[in-house]
Order: sequence, then C-alpha cells, then structure tokens
Amino acid sequence: MAIPIPNWIMQRYARLWGKFKDKPFTHEDAVKLLKDNKQLVSVFLSDLRKAGWVEVSLDQNDTRIRTYKLREPNEAVKEMA
Repeated sequence: MAIPIPNWIMQRYARLWGKFKDKPFTHEDAVKLLKDNKQLVSVFLSDLRKAGWVEVSLDQNDTRIRTYKLREPNEAVKEMA
C-alpha cells in the first residue's frame, strides 16, 4: 500500500525513475545519481520504502548489501486512491 510522499522525496524519486525505471540499483548508484551525501540518501530510501514506493531485497551472498527497485508511479498513485 503506497502513501503520499513529500515533495523533496518525490523530486529524488523522479530522478531515480528517469535513470533506472524498474531496474534494480544500489545505494551507491543512488548516491552517485542524486549527488547527495550518503546519510541523506539513506533517509530518502528508508522513507521511500516506508511509503511503499520502492521494494528492497537483500543480496544472498552478503546481507549488508541491499538492492532497490522502484515501483511504477502509476501503481503507487492508484493504491493511494
């Protein structure tokens, strides 16, 4: 279930969507694209996950590594209605 997200999160989501669409990416990929510090990107991805706009999976070989996959904007908005 997706919930509305603040504007600052939506802006970063849009940049990630423009680059990755529904393809998996890592925290480091997001840091490079957004050009934000690692802590801010961590907060952003956490808030995005809590709001239901991104799916997170753990690497099977190293559970410290997370892979993110954005949900399609249309799906998330439909769930809010």
